[in-house]
Amino acid sequence: MGYRYLEGLTQADVAFRAEGTDLAEMFRAAWQATLELMLPSASALEARERRRIALANPEVEMLLFDFLGELVYHKDAEGLLLRLESLTVEGSPGAYRLEAQAAGEAADPTRHELGTDVKAVTLHRFSVERSPGGWAATVILDV
Repeated sequence: MGYRYLEGLTQADVAFRAEGTDLAEMFRAAWQATLELMLPSASALEARERRRIALANPEVEMLLFDFLGELVYHKDAEGLLLRLESLTVEGSPGAYRLEAQAAGEAADPTRHELGTDVKAVTLHRFSVERSPGGWAATVILDV
């Protein structure tokens, strides 16, 4: 289903809505929206480094928050921008978990068209909800 950036939801930050027929598709769309804000041509990333991501949280909202935080963490701590290779999200209220494999490389301004630097995922107006087509999330990124 994908994502779309939202206008007028925030003044200085960037907002988007990610949707999917299931949780994994919605989580994947949210990761992609965050990555493509930082690197508009994310498909140009080469799989030089891999990272495994395993998270659990009783609340689906906080699981998504933590998941997107992983992307920002690897960018800040290691200089890595990562595309998702695989992702599973399972569980029910009180016991959600995910496992993902991400691959990418260090951001290189000589090879990559760098976009907006994302400083953090915020909790302001952050939401995850069931939608008529599956799941939807509203996310605001501090840039």
